[in-house]
Amino acid sequence: METNGNEEVTSLYSLSCRDRRFSKHIHDNVHGNIYLDPFFLQFVDTEQFQRLRELKQLGLTHMVYPGAVHSRFEHSLGVYWLAGEAVHTVQGHQGSEINIERNDIRTVKLAGLLHDVGHGPFSHLFEREFLPRVLNGSEWSHEDMSVKMIDYIVDAQHIEIDAAILNNVKEMVLASSANASQNTVNEKRFLYDIVANGRNGIDVDKFDYIVRDSRACGLGCNFQFQRLLETMRVMGDEICYRAKDYLTVHKLFATRADLHRTVYTHAKVKAIELMVVDALTLANGELSISASIQEPAKFWKLDDSILRQIETSDKQELKKARDLVLRIRRRDLYQFCNEFAVPKDKQEHFKDITPQDIVCSQKNGDTPLNEEDISVSIVKIDLTRGRSNPLERFGEALLACISTSSIKFFQDYESDYKFPIRDERISHLLPAFCQDMIVRVYSKKPELVGAVSKAFENYQLKTYGMKAQVHDTPEKKKRRV
Repeated sequence: METNGNEEVTSLYSLSCRDRRFSKHIHDNVHGNIYLDPFFLQFVDTEQFQRLRELKQLGLTHMVYPGAVHSRFEHSLGVYWLAGEAVHTVQGHQGSEINIERNDIRTVKLAGLLHDVGHGPFSHLFEREFLPRVLNGSEWSHEDMSVKMIDYIVDAQHIEIDAAILNNVKEMVLASSANASQNTVNEKRFLYDIVANGRNGIDVDKFDYIVRDSRACGLGCNFQFQRLLETMRVMGDEICYRAKDYLTVHKLFATRADLHRTVYTHAKVKAIELMVVDALTLANGELSISASIQEPAKFWKLDDSILRQIETSDKQELKKARDLVLRIRRRDLYQFCNEFAVPKDKQEHFKDITPQDIVCSQKNGDTPLNEEDISVSIVKIDLTRGRSNPLERFGEALLACISTSSIKFFQDYESDYKFPIRDERISHLLPAFCQDMIVRVYSKKPELVGAVSKAFENYQLKTYGMKAQVHDTPEKKKRRV
């Protein structure tokens, strides 16, 4: 640990000319050259961090979008780099006014580097689908595990790090999670909004994955994070943006929602995810997959290769799980039957639909179905704040845990006044509702697509008095055997 770690970096010039003689240079396909000095290399060159190479950023999406094979390793490097660029930008613009010290820069960059080190296999499927099923509603989160992993890496690798820096890094990692600290941050609160922004959702994590994921999937991306990164300004201990960049901010949230709709929750991606969750559940007793989630020493050894382990095992105890994985390899997937969007006025009190609800909607004479024949997926897509618009004031229900206002803007660099902007003052073409909730039903057996589709239609008629789906299930799919 350097003894002069709190030296203030006094100018943008000095920041841009940092001594890189002892840095490792990595060429990233999104951000270009990324530099890691020895302090950060202590964390990168560990087996725990290198594990991120074995975790695909988009989980199973590559089975639909073949180019989506990038890992959480390069994403973490990207967030590290953008975190440094963000803090350098505000320091360069505002100098001693905001009193950013060298340790502040180091802390923010380390939080960016390590923010996903506790992630489980297959993107968010592990914590949102698999663990709640095998551990009865588990609320385990990768953010909490990242904090444990950070402590574990420091201890296991004997890394010398100031206790205050370490504590602040962990708080920054948790800043947008349910376990974010509410009362320990007394100054420089804006630094905690750079990596994981619990205040309004604009952070460099999104800057990186939106561009990186779009590129990997072969999709265009007209969101330019550089516009926001280069002009952000700290006002009243929060990061604000120029009023003229309002539509760029909106594009951030809209592009993220579009990626969720077209990529992350693609109907076939979800079909494969449902099958993997079933396979992991069947294999959990034999492989004790869920037993490692509280112990970093075991958890870091768990990655996407667990699927290959199931597939190549000769154990009889894994036969059912192995058969499911082989079905995925042979593209014998759970069959998507149909979907509907939950009406806006029904979303607030929406109750999750289960296979039992579909089975109970059958009529006399219909092909009999069992709950085991059906999978239901509930997809929620929003602008990061549920049904609330992150660009406007939060609803009353959120006031107890977050700031009473969302994103703040300023007129120009001569102005010291910050203010929110309502959508209607910019355009009447922007969405008036900020959340989609989609119910999808799948048949686990191709020959039951017709029966499942019919039962699903009956459920809609019974619940909403109409077919909420856009169109009937194609007859060709119903006849498939």
